[in-house]
Amino acid sequence: MANWGAVIVGFVLSIILSWIFGIFGSWGPYLGLLIAGFIVGWIVGDGALNGAWHAALAGAFGGIVLAILAVILGTLFAGAAGFLAGLFAGIVYVIVLIIQSLVSMGIGGAIGGAIKG
Repeated sequence: MANWGAVIVGFVLSIILSWIFGIFGSWGPYLGLLIAGFIVGWIVGDGALNGAWHAALAGAFGGIVLAILAVILGTLFAGAAGFLAGLFAGIVYVIVLIIQSLVSMGIGGAIGGAIKG
């Protein structure tokens, strides 16, 4: 069972920390995701696998929220064509963010969960 409080905290932290560390160049957002994943892993504890799972879930949640926003905004601005474009872009974006979160946030979550657990 997932600790949804930690997942929501990780989602918010991933947005904030990626934006803050984005000033350091192209590697900055990944550092923000790593730190957010570490914090999620620290919150849930219970070992590296549990921390990595919750951190990756937080990153995937972010991708799903952004995909939904892409579909809604595409539909508002361009009608049916915007809906299709937003849907395609949203699916691609979710796949990319899940891969990024599995690597960046998952590693941070595994470290945080291992330290606390």
